[in-house]
Amino acid sequence: MAIGIGLGIARFPFEEVDSFWEWVQVCEQGGIDSLWQTDRLVSKEPFLECMSTMAAIAGATQRIKFGMNVASVGLRDPLLLAKQCATIDFLSKGRLLPAFGIGAAQSREWQAIGQETKGRGRRADEALDIVVGLWRGDSVSLDGTYYQYTNVRISPIPFQQSLPLWIGGSSPAAIARTARVGTGWQAGFESPKKAGKVKRAIIDALKETGRSIDDDHYGTGFFFRFGNEDDPSYQSEMTRMTKFAPDRDMSHTIALGSSQIIERIKQFSDEGISKFILRPLGENDEDLLLQTQRLIDEILPLF
Repeated sequence: MAIGIGLGIARFPFEEVDSFWEWVQVCEQGGIDSLWQTDRLVSKEPFLECMSTMAAIAGATQRIKFGMNVASVGLRDPLLLAKQCATIDFLSKGRLLPAFGIGAAQSREWQAIGQETKGRGRRADEALDIVVGLWRGDSVSLDGTYYQYTNVRISPIPFQQSLPLWIGGSSPAAIARTARVGTGWQAGFESPKKAGKVKRAIIDALKETGRSIDDDHYGTGFFFRFGNEDDPSYQSEMTRMTKFAPDRDMSHTIALGSSQIIERIKQFSDEGISKFILRPLGENDEDLLLQTQRLIDEILPLF
């Protein structure tokens, strides 16, 4: 398997907007495989909207790929989502990596828009069927439970034919969804062993659908820092993860120092996971840029 290392951000970590664009250029020039933006619409903390971020990065770069990790398809109109993706991919000459999930049931977005979480998986499946058909250039008609479309078509279609479609989630429904329409799978907070178990389940499910997914199109992500355990950014992320899952060992979601970053990549790759979204932890803008440059200089050449 070919190891691919991309970088991502969840909360907007920079104090200055110019620092974000400097970071993007460091990644573009440093050989980073791809950039990823976590999807969050409702939050007290600063989060960039993932689709508009993809469009902005497309215009600011020439080489690097980019994706959303992962966009909640049930919260978005599938026609608009398909059109946005097609436009970004067309204008970037094939650099978009769309990744979709159904969205967590506890997410505040559902309550904010007055939409029930029940049935969100079936809603996502209908939406994905519409999106995939539109990307192919088909005339799409659907009389579904959630969406009704009659002879809908978009143009231009994506530059990439076929456009990649990464699916997130580890539930049985997510596994089935990946086997049905996905071209890749992206883990969330699964441990290496859990991620490997999900990959094997997807491979089994693919036998039923008669499809295939490239062996190196299974990915995961974790935070990283070159520093020590007393660093505030490291302590803050560990506290956040403990609150997120108080009954689970979440140590695999953060790697501290070169040896631990390398070991974490090895742990996942031993389970067949070879695409990585690494998220830098920094004390300030200058430190975030330094963390990214150290990853480029010390880790990237090893893979």
